[in-house]
Amino acid sequence: MSRYDRQIKLDAVGAEGQQKLQNASVLIVGVGGLGCPAAMYLAGAGVGKIGLMDHDKVDITNLHRQVLYTEQDLGKPKAEAAKTNLQQRNCEVNFEVFTEPLTIDNAEAIFKNYDVILDGTDNFETKYLINDAAVLTGKPWVYASIYKNEGQLSVFNYQDGPSYRCVFPKTTRQNVSCEATGVLGVLPGILGMLQAAEVLKIILGQGEVLSGKLKLINMMQASEQVINIWRKPEEIERVKREGIIPVRIDCALNDKSRFYMDVREVFEQPKPEGNILNIPLGELANRHAEIPKTDAVFVFCQSGKRSAAAVELLKSKYGFSNVKNVEGGIETIIDG
Repeated sequence: MSRYDRQIKLDAVGAEGQQKLQNASVLIVGVGGLGCPAAMYLAGAGVGKIGLMDHDKVDITNLHRQVLYTEQDLGKPKAEAAKTNLQQRNCEVNFEVFTEPLTIDNAEAIFKNYDVILDGTDNFETKYLINDAAVLTGKPWVYASIYKNEGQLSVFNYQDGPSYRCVFPKTTRQNVSCEATGVLGVLPGILGMLQAAEVLKIILGQGEVLSGKLKLINMMQASEQVINIWRKPEEIERVKREGIIPVRIDCALNDKSRFYMDVREVFEQPKPEGNILNIPLGELANRHAEIPKTDAVFVFCQSGKRSAAAVELLKSKYGFSNVKNVEGGIETIIDG
């Protein structure tokens, strides 16, 4: 137990608490800017089983904030690279890897095998999915979200506390990601470590867990605020009654005569109806043959950055001359 000597000396931990950590299991959904520091500190603390769930691959743009990865990991699945690097830090932890996205079909089955869920995602759809699956399986989950220089933190579904839907019953149409707005790497690092701290308090049964409260951080103003949030039983009962409730946002294309290709992930909203081929950016190498080479294909994503990368790849590597990027992303081609 010498590895954990410094924390075992704490009254809040001790040998009994260290055994609780060793017996505990935590699922991290999204091993990115939030998930990386959280995973490092949870592994360091000796949490016995850590699930690493991420369907993305390591990109050069990740490295300034996703501190678990190195340049040697570029192009590798994040979950697998995370496991390899974490095992070098603590070989005593059992790491379970999930390279598929969290979906309505797999969420409950996976959540049942873990004590606590940690949210490392950057889109509203998955946060609602995490919430509903956590409610249905009776698991607490630690939430965080960032926007430019600001961050939010809370614990949902903990000991009859509020759920995510109690605070955010309705979603906005547009996701706001680091890809579109930018972020200093230290901000998700700070939030990810705070998430890890909440997880440890939950496992140890010590301290004041951030349930029923929403912590707001503004890094540039060096300010913090904690506001009270309230449980809305009707929101929780609705999930228990209806199951996982998909987030669907209605919208329509403003030019239905064009052929579009959507390179976003399948869960990203809004989902307009029309002549649209959906091939996520990471699947282009295997599915580019599905794209017609005759008529113009307008390629879009949430902000215009992934679609620009897709157009460049299709032109330079696969010989497409009919693909055009939708600058500004999906909001420029839909009504409303």
